[in-house]
Amino acid sequence: MIDETQVEKVREQTRALTAQIDRRIVGHDGLVRGVLACLFAGGHVLLEGVPGLGKTLLVKTLGDVLELDFARIQCTPDLMPADIIGTQMVVENENGGRVFEFRPGPVFTQLLLTDEVNRATPKTQSALLEAMEEKAVTVGRERHTLASPFMVLATQNPIEMEGTYPLPEAQLDRFLLKLSADYPSAEELSRIVGLATGTEPPAVERTLSAVALQTTRELVRQVVLADHVKNYAVRVVLATHPEGDTAPESVRRYVRHGSSPRGILAMVLVAKAFAAMDGRLNVSFDDLKETALPALRHRILLNFEGEADGVSTDRIVEELIETVPVDES
Repeated sequence: MIDETQVEKVREQTRALTAQIDRRIVGHDGLVRGVLACLFAGGHVLLEGVPGLGKTLLVKTLGDVLELDFARIQCTPDLMPADIIGTQMVVENENGGRVFEFRPGPVFTQLLLTDEVNRATPKTQSALLEAMEEKAVTVGRERHTLASPFMVLATQNPIEMEGTYPLPEAQLDRFLLKLSADYPSAEELSRIVGLATGTEPPAVERTLSAVALQTTRELVRQVVLADHVKNYAVRVVLATHPEGDTAPESVRRYVRHGSSPRGILAMVLVAKAFAAMDGRLNVSFDDLKETALPALRHRILLNFEGEADGVSTDRIVEELIETVPVDES
């Protein structure tokens, strides 16, 4: 069972990582917190926002402050699955004969930046499905295990922008969280100008190793989740199902499909990470409320009426957070 000394260590790691990231990233406090929670929870994260908000810079900075192997894939419409997972090549052996040899692609790393993932075609996007779920890839008849830890951080522009391909629901479901990057304030814009127009980017230090990260992930899973707190998460997820008895009117009217079981797993795991990052031994209702929006917004599918009326899944989830009682009674 996790104790106060261990959870304090997680909080110190969070502070150290945040301090290094803040040297290059201005604002986006919630975004950074969500990414770190996803890192500690052992999941993948999707960052969405218009171009120029610092999504790619955030991921690259995270790669610089972690002692992990880092690779980047720049998605374009002509990118092929083999460009991601690798391919079989015909090579000459020492006896002069020709044999097939597997040449691994950039997915064979620990921290993978998939930049502008929705600019790749659906065929190429699907190349990441097995890697994200099973931490392995299959080429031909051979299965290759990926390094551990393994995390995908994908960025995307809003799907209505020209030249993009919406991610299929099956792939969206594999992202533990979907985080949105917001526009900076006037003060943050002023700081961005100072950093971006200087002679060189601020230096950062590596502060967390792969071994330490793996230990932190094990500690996060030991954070206590009381039954009455878990039941709140269950009620929130069940309320996203339009055919369910507890679904509110907005869900029955606008939602075609609610969250999968991965939704509640994401809520609980990230809530545990939030608790540990704050130096607490148990998950609170507020942790689950903070997690609900990024964990469920990409797991709810609107029907035709919802899309026609311009309803967002964020609005649906926010209403659930406000209306679902924390106490069953």
